[in-house]
Amino acid sequence: LIFPPPAIPKGNFSNFVRIGNMVYLSGHLPQPAEGSLIVGKIGKDMTVEDGYEAAKYVGLNLCATLKNNIGDLDRVKRVVKLLGFVNCIDGFSQQPAVVNGCSDLMVKVFGDKGVHARSAVGTNSLPLGVPVEVEAIFELETEA
Repeated sequence: LIFPPPAIPKGNFSNFVRIGNMVYLSGHLPQPAEGSLIVGKIGKDMTVEDGYEAAKYVGLNLCATLKNNIGDLDRVKRVVKLLGFVNCIDGFSQQPAVVNGCSDLMVKVFGDKGVHARSAVGTNSLPLGVPVEVEAIFELETEA
């Protein structure tokens, strides 16, 4: 897996907040390591499969931010929760199938520790016209 450079916040917030062994990551977008930000609306100019692939890129970006801040992804004890937003047309009901791209990536990266709680929500618009945005909560191993 190739992680992109960690995202830089586009406002007055942090992409990474740690409280004890809990890490909260702000919403991340589908930015490939090489190439342009993925944009589009599911059900209009993107398929569910396109959205799934975009959500995988979001997962890579979440991992890049996490690794940049904790140094080693082996320090992750558990992926606790993902909250996914899907930019979709009215009447679209397959948001979970789109966000599965990010969920499946977490299991690929972290194994059983990557299985998490999750919500997948549809919306009529997302920042910069992206098809999917995901925020995440991680638990880290206790430092010796």
